[in-house]
Amino acid sequence: MKTIIVCDALHPIAIQLLKKEDDLNIIDAVNTPKSELYSMLAEADVAITRSPTDVDEKFLSSAKKLKAVVRAGVGVDNVDIDGCSRRGIIAMNVPTANTIAAVELTMAHMLAAARSFPYAHNDLKEHRIWKREKWYGVELFDKKLGVIGFGNIGSRVAARAKAFGMQIIAYDPYIDPAKVVDMGGVYTKNFDDILQCDFITIHTPKNQETTDIIGKDEIYKMKDGVRLINVARGGLYNEEALYEGLKSGKIAFAGIDVFSKEPATNHPLLDLPNVSVTAHLGANTVESQQNIAIQAVEAAISAARGISYPNALNLPIKTEDLPPFVSPYIELTSKMAFLAAQINKKAIKSIHVEAHGEISQYVKSMLTFALVGALKEHLGEKINYVNAKFICDEKGIIYDTSVSGSSVFKNKISVKIVTETDVAIVRGTVFNENEQRIVEINGFKTDFKPKGKMIIFKNNDIPGVIAQISSLLAAENINIADFRLGRDNYGKALAVILVDEKISKELLAKLNALEVCVWVSYVSI
Repeated sequence: MKTIIVCDALHPIAIQLLKKEDDLNIIDAVNTPKSELYSMLAEADVAITRSPTDVDEKFLSSAKKLKAVVRAGVGVDNVDIDGCSRRGIIAMNVPTANTIAAVELTMAHMLAAARSFPYAHNDLKEHRIWKREKWYGVELFDKKLGVIGFGNIGSRVAARAKAFGMQIIAYDPYIDPAKVVDMGGVYTKNFDDILQCDFITIHTPKNQETTDIIGKDEIYKMKDGVRLINVARGGLYNEEALYEGLKSGKIAFAGIDVFSKEPATNHPLLDLPNVSVTAHLGANTVESQQNIAIQAVEAAISAARGISYPNALNLPIKTEDLPPFVSPYIELTSKMAFLAAQINKKAIKSIHVEAHGEISQYVKSMLTFALVGALKEHLGEKINYVNAKFICDEKGIIYDTSVSGSSVFKNKISVKIVTETDVAIVRGTVFNENEQRIVEINGFKTDFKPKGKMIIFKNNDIPGVIAQISSLLAAENINIADFRLGRDNYGKALAVILVDEKISKELLAKLNALEVCVWVSYVSI
């Protein structure tokens, strides 16, 4: 039984969800002194941490069995990723759970930048001064908003700004321009177009390309009276240049939530009268903290079971170098391969990954994830992302990729596993940036999230099948969470039945014994 240790405080739902998994051992070390935590780490296969716990040399040397660590949040400054890599430990974070919170904080800073709200508030509340003429602002309506980074957060900021009547100009070399154009914005490859906007907001990761992306030269090119927002990462705007621009009045106002070095209680920007500041509050909402807890738990469970490693930061394939839209397809590929291997449990002869659409450019990057997903069912911890291809070569398993032609989906991934006696083909796609879906199994159309406990039941397509299945499940007090049915033109049907409880071998045998059953499998992802 695998062990997950929770090292730091999360939303209460985290422990509730973990304790529902009867195949996992959970250690709640939230209130454990750090001096005692290290001895408890010896039993852990996966650890969930937050900022109070440094995943450093002492932590890693204490966690002899550790296979993965989940940083419940976006920042990983307190995680020794190189140290994890040297020990074969996969480091993950949770980068999208605070999306809406960050979007709405951006809008708060944008409105503050337009109306100097914090200072007008303080004038009246703290100093009891009623001086309306002192606080003339500007309207968002019809102003140009430059959005640097049009991903999960930037695109949502743009949608909300659009509702205020702003003109959207987006710069992001890693997206399809249609994403901007379809919402009525303007996509540009010329960064100088951003610098001519009335408001500028940034929503990119911090890396070599984006650090100091706005500096002295860029500010010089900006319109007089520009307003800048940053709730993404400290250091994306050069802080010395930002200070000088604000002090001179070139920049009318800035809204800043993040700083290069935090806590920033003595930062020079705090002395200026045209800055709204918050103490890195991008994720500080009740809903965001719950989302972080849920996603961290889901990642830890997947890692403990060896199914997938969402948002892994140190895999042999540098996922951070790939466009953001590729990441959910990588995770989906691993899950589809794992599902296919559970359907077809015989010895694997070949594994094939096929891609359609823009995602096909990255199909070779996905192959390793498919191999691990497929072979995890048989080899468990013996296979990982480093040795997957070597093990396949040793076992004579053929693996390859291809690009397919037309499809009703813009992007689609297929995983085909051939065994000694059968073939399993699973196809999937991603909607709305990160909504993973299985859309086909062995030629049967379906639509479900690759997550949870499920029965996959192929049967003769005759009346009464659903009633027979439901009766057997009800007799065992098994609740059906969802039921998806696909049919072919040859008198067969395939049901994907999501259930709340684990299915026993005895119940699976009863389902298999039904006269209508062609085959049945229990799958847990």
